[in-house]
Amino acid sequence: MLTQEQRLKMLECPSEKVDLVLDTDAYNEIDDQFAISYAIRANEKLNLKALYAAPFFNHRSQNAADGMERSYQEILRLLALCGEATPTFRGSTTYLPDEHTPVISDASRHLIELSRGYSPVNPLYVAAIGAITNVASALLMAPEIADNMVVIWLGGHSLEWPDNAEFNIKQDVAAARVVFGSGVPLVMLPCMGVVSSFTTTGPELNHWLKGKNALCDYLIKNTVDEVNTYAEGRVWSRVIWDVTTIGWLLNDSGRFMNEKLIPTPIPEYDHHYAQSSSRPLCKYVYHIHRDALMEDLFTHLIR
Repeated sequence: MLTQEQRLKMLECPSEKVDLVLDTDAYNEIDDQFAISYAIRANEKLNLKALYAAPFFNHRSQNAADGMERSYQEILRLLALCGEATPTFRGSTTYLPDEHTPVISDASRHLIELSRGYSPVNPLYVAAIGAITNVASALLMAPEIADNMVVIWLGGHSLEWPDNAEFNIKQDVAAARVVFGSGVPLVMLPCMGVVSSFTTTGPELNHWLKGKNALCDYLIKNTVDEVNTYAEGRVWSRVIWDVTTIGWLLNDSGRFMNEKLIPTPIPEYDHHYAQSSSRPLCKYVYHIHRDALMEDLFTHLIR
């Protein structure tokens, strides 16, 4: 059980180089690709130990298992573009059936094994940018690892938003409840009302990234092709939410975002948050410095 002092220390933005794993539904949208690439390129601060494929189910997959497999293949595609060989693991093929039963996968097993080599003084950082099934499964299988990790999750909406029916959290509410109730030090990056301000446009991407390298050209094409399925010929901007989880790890001196401590909220099955002042404290990001973070992202991508 962490002391309050240990928890607060772990919830500070790290000042030294740290170890990171990234749990991602990489094929779901176009923003995971930016986040993965940022995590790889920011190797002056981040040591990316592993990538986990997360399940998802929407128009881009046949079911959760197919979404996970497509994400796994997309991760490998990005690693090839980056010239990297980061260990990559398949994750859950279904969502949690309840709050007590894990979905065992290569990803959840690896997270348990890896995190046992860390401590509250030297934690493993877990950035999660999809349904949080893999992380929840690991915590159900080995609850003691909660003291060795910091989870940074892009999921849910802001506390002021009228509902919490965000894609990552509503896919697996049980998993969110497990993670939020596990005692693991948690950083919340809410979507609507906070990270929804982190948008880019085609002209901006072309101006800063076009022709810089094969990775940049892929990111531009992937984004523009996706947007053209619903906005071709119209003015558009596109939020690239997932980048902000990596941005938090680089947020020394608060240059990319503002945050505060709050009691960890309780995700409810009716897609709202419940509150209790007795819950452990977590970090809640409430504002993104959009231009500063976008500039840092582009600077790393063109390396």
